[in-house]
Amino acid sequence: MSSLRSLSSLRSLRSLRSLRSLCALLVVAPLVVACGNDTNLTRTAPATTDAPTTTVAVKKEPPATLAPTTLAPETSTTTIPVAPTELPKPISAPRDTGASETYQELGTIEIPAIGINTTMLEGIRLSTLNQGPGHWPGTAMPGEVGNVVVAGHRTSHSKPFRHLDALSPGDQVIFTMPYGRFAYSVVSTEIVLPSRVDIINQTSAKTATLFACNPPGSTRQRIVVHLELSGG
Repeated sequence: MSSLRSLSSLRSLRSLRSLRSLCALLVVAPLVVACGNDTNLTRTAPATTDAPTTTVAVKKEPPATLAPTTLAPETSTTTIPVAPTELPKPISAPRDTGASETYQELGTIEIPAIGINTTMLEGIRLSTLNQGPGHWPGTAMPGEVGNVVVAGHRTSHSKPFRHLDALSPGDQVIFTMPYGRFAYSVVSTEIVLPSRVDIINQTSAKTATLFACNPPGSTRQRIVVHLELSGG
């Protein structure tokens, strides 16, 4: 009886041992699978994260445009006479050899104070002065910068400058030319020697000079009247 019990215990013990071996096998098996050959594994690649990107806003410049060209409005211009850079150059006093000059009328000369209103010619030779007052060639023309020099007789022919000595400061001498009318005022009168050729010198102002022999009927002296353009 005891033998049967022993045998039964032994069988129970063996069964218990078999059961424990089976449980141990079931516990170890997953570990073997986890540590087995790589070929028996299904690899899952680690999740990758892209490096963070930075978005830069690029400012688009508008296409360059040329500034509109503005043309200045057309303007009319007026030509203003400019004074000559050089003064007039009178000719030298000619020797009176009896030679004649070409008759040339320039305009008129008017001296209201002594009743003169006559033609003014170009030239100072006797052949010219015998016909009227003459403008010294090369001196300024009436209205121009410089010295307008005019000679005339006092006792012969029409004797236009007979009473030149009666003029007083402020009296007018008026030249009427094809290009305009110009009034000069008497400034002073003087008596000089015939050698005083400086009376024809040119000035940077608008002046005039009248001269004739003095005293009347003699050539010993010259009477000279100096003028300046009125308002000029």
